[in-house]
Amino acid sequence: MLLLCLVLLPFVGSLLVAFLPAHARNRAAGLAGCTAFLGLLLAAYLYLWVGVGEVLRFEARWLPAYGLNFMLRMDGLAWLFSILVLGIGVLVILYARYYMSPEDPVPRFFAFLLAFMGAMLGVVLSGNLIQLVIFWELTSLTSFLLIGYWHHRIDVRRGARMAFTVTTIGGLCLLAGVLLLGRIVGSYDLDVVLAAGDVVRAHAWYVPALVLVALGALTKSAQFPFHFWLPHAMAAPTPVSAYLHSATMVKAGVFLLMRLWPVLSGTPEWTWLIGGAGVCTLLLGSFVAIFQHDLKGLLAYSTISHLGLITVLLGIGTPLSVVAAIFHTMNHAIFKASLFMAAGIIDHETGTRDMRVLRGLYKAIPFTAMLAIVASAAMAGVPLLNGFLSKEMFFAETVHVGGTENWWMSYAAVAMGIFSVAYSLRFISVFFGPLPDDLPKKPHEPPRWMRFPVEFLVLLCVVVGMVPELTVGHFLAFASVSVLGQDIPSYDLGIWHGFNLALMMSLVALSGGILFYVLLRKYYALASRNRVPLLHRLKGSQAYETTMLTLFLSASWLVDRLGTRRLQPQLLVIVVALVAIPLMLVRPLPQFAAPQLTDADPLFALMWMIGGACAIAAAWKAKYHRLAALLLVGGTGIATSMTFLWLSAPDLALTQLMVETVTTVLILLGLRWLPPRRMPQAFAEHAPRAVQVRRARDFVVALAGGLGLAAISYAVLTHPAPSKIGDYFVTRALPEGGGTNVVNVLLVDFRGFDTMGEITVLAIVALTVYALLRRFRPAPESVAIPSQQASDVDPAASQSPTQQARSGYLMIPSVYLRFLLPFMGIVVAYFFMRGHNLPGGGFVAGLIFATAIIVQYMIAGTAWVESHIRLRPHRWIAYGLLIACVTGLGAWVLGFPFLTSHTAHLHLPVLGDIHVPSAFLFDLGVFATVVGSTMLILVALAHQSVRSHRVPGGEPAAILAIPTEEIS
Repeated sequence: MLLLCLVLLPFVGSLLVAFLPAHARNRAAGLAGCTAFLGLLLAAYLYLWVGVGEVLRFEARWLPAYGLNFMLRMDGLAWLFSILVLGIGVLVILYARYYMSPEDPVPRFFAFLLAFMGAMLGVVLSGNLIQLVIFWELTSLTSFLLIGYWHHRIDVRRGARMAFTVTTIGGLCLLAGVLLLGRIVGSYDLDVVLAAGDVVRAHAWYVPALVLVALGALTKSAQFPFHFWLPHAMAAPTPVSAYLHSATMVKAGVFLLMRLWPVLSGTPEWTWLIGGAGVCTLLLGSFVAIFQHDLKGLLAYSTISHLGLITVLLGIGTPLSVVAAIFHTMNHAIFKASLFMAAGIIDHETGTRDMRVLRGLYKAIPFTAMLAIVASAAMAGVPLLNGFLSKEMFFAETVHVGGTENWWMSYAAVAMGIFSVAYSLRFISVFFGPLPDDLPKKPHEPPRWMRFPVEFLVLLCVVVGMVPELTVGHFLAFASVSVLGQDIPSYDLGIWHGFNLALMMSLVALSGGILFYVLLRKYYALASRNRVPLLHRLKGSQAYETTMLTLFLSASWLVDRLGTRRLQPQLLVIVVALVAIPLMLVRPLPQFAAPQLTDADPLFALMWMIGGACAIAAAWKAKYHRLAALLLVGGTGIATSMTFLWLSAPDLALTQLMVETVTTVLILLGLRWLPPRRMPQAFAEHAPRAVQVRRARDFVVALAGGLGLAAISYAVLTHPAPSKIGDYFVTRALPEGGGTNVVNVLLVDFRGFDTMGEITVLAIVALTVYALLRRFRPAPESVAIPSQQASDVDPAASQSPTQQARSGYLMIPSVYLRFLLPFMGIVVAYFFMRGHNLPGGGFVAGLIFATAIIVQYMIAGTAWVESHIRLRPHRWIAYGLLIACVTGLGAWVLGFPFLTSHTAHLHLPVLGDIHVPSAFLFDLGVFATVVGSTMLILVALAHQSVRSHRVPGGEPAAILAIPTEEIS
């Protein structure tokens, strides 16, 4: 349970912070900081078990038959990344409290940050591969919100969209790779997958799975050729950049490579794919970083380079290279977070990050300058700092893997070391020289607590660099054991190993970097050039923009030539496809059994004839009179409901009847917005030949579509069922579901997860309709509607029949039917309470209640209803989904799969023995969601209709006052 609390804590904090007012700067920062710090304490407490080699697990059964359980798993590697995520998160929150402007909506920022923290914890603690991918995509979504926080800026929107697109595409590839791994191993359980490395590598699908997983990891960690999105993400606020580049977003990719290293590594394909991408990335990133003029741009490309270094170590594939990769991941998180915060302080205090104008800052901000210089030295790999130790291990591994003949990776490592020294010197150069007088702001030291996170991280750089074994030795050891197993290689974290080749490579990198920087500054005019030499034409962002533009233009071209805004051609394509595709795919066509008409009931046949006549009449009448066509369609729906009732399916009949009622009201409201048809009768009878041909074509297509669906339905109904699924539900409804109404038990118990998805989709549709109609303004019509006063007097009583006819509307007396709402409320309660054992249930009850409310709108008018009844459909939807989710999570708490129902048998003094199923609460959530969604759609439509038909200076009329011209 502690693991579950650790993952849920940031999300709970995010929700709490999101509800704070926009100006609550201190409260938002305090709540966010306390949430992250509490999570850090909880993770540190779990070290008592993880530190001795125990693997902590939490499992909640979700879909065990498909291997989809919610699983959390913490070993040494997951614990180390959790500490990085939470520890640096606490420091970033403290730093952001002083960095963010008072004009910014700070609670929104901290809500996004905590949600991102929770998503990252979900990635590192997931014990199920599918679950890992879900949290993986959640990090992409929350990072999009963080990068696009200042959404009023074009560069911010562009950077957020680019990062989201690239990482999401990589996430889809990762999902495909994970599905392949699960299919190879037979399970998505991480423990099972990690133990099946030999099986995976020997399988024919190994290479496709490796490529897909690698695409997910390389896109997330900004590896070549997907590196271009990371510099554009620098448009985010500096606290976001510091967090994403040090311990979270970009580290998710290398974490995935470490996590799946036992499964996918050890083959030439792994080495060439992962190692090759890493070598290209570390050289490209380190070289381009030298020529950046923006402080954060330089740090972004340096991040790309160091991520490439970690990827190369993982691609090398030796056990010691994995240890070095984990060690450098820790060191890079420490010095890179401090450097980004220092860059943010410089920007915050001077008003610019342009290194072409920044110089002499040591005179104005000496403490910050000293901290930034030490952190830059750690990034460059200067001895006695943490970056030197892991970089020396990197040099040693490149020498080891190359042997005595293959030196190309060692040369690449030294070149990267030279470039890293050069761009570190470039960063440090802003602190020396004369202080300019034309800076946007006069620089001074930041507030004490704003500088504290930088001080703490720089202190770690020094302490780890001087006494690594005492500070991080044990953490590195048990993190390495979680990847490599108990047989980890021997290594020495001492700061002195004698004069060896790795030390010589470090000295060459340091001296070569200093010389390279001096030469560039002297002969290349480093501070004034605007392009990267040799690589200025290699622009991944331009390739991305070109690709996106090409896709957009191609889609526009297809829409212009194949698309239409007219509904009739779209329906034509759908119906033709419905008829043609089965004829093309189904070979041979099924043989239909001859219908048996001996037991046909004349009354049933008459009902079908009436329904068919209504359908045909509706199609004919729709050309001239929409309201009459709608009424005829309703007749067809009633015939369908009676058919269900005839065939002993009262639940379906009741549901169909209520859906028919609500749909009729919905379409009736929509008729307001359709253009009027003023086709003369003579023109209708003597239409042009083209119109007659089109009508004949539509008739044939519609007839074929209807016959096709009828044939499919008949084939299904007459085909002998090979399984006994119906008998299964019938026999188990009462003993396992606690109810005798098999249909309701099926919906809220056996297939409750399907119902959960359906009400979620219904809520999404309702919110989408509401969002669209908020900005839609129908053109007002010229016909005025008489005002209806919100009183108990019949609004039509004060008008003579002549006045009513002149007004153009037939008003329905409302005073006689307002008692209908409490009466229908009793009906709703009756159908809801009986649903588990008799026809009814939450869905039907919700539709009945929604119908009762809309009848009040139709009769009494908008003003009266909304002054007497507080609907708040948004809250109905929220509470309904919340109740349904809590019902499912309650089963988790008791150790059962999600939405597992339980029936409690209670004995009450007066009522006697009653059974209370947990599915009752789930059905209550269904009821609330249906009511909220239906009312949100109908009321949104009703308000639009009222808005477009107002009397100047008067109240809005009843929303369904029907024009007399439509019923004449």
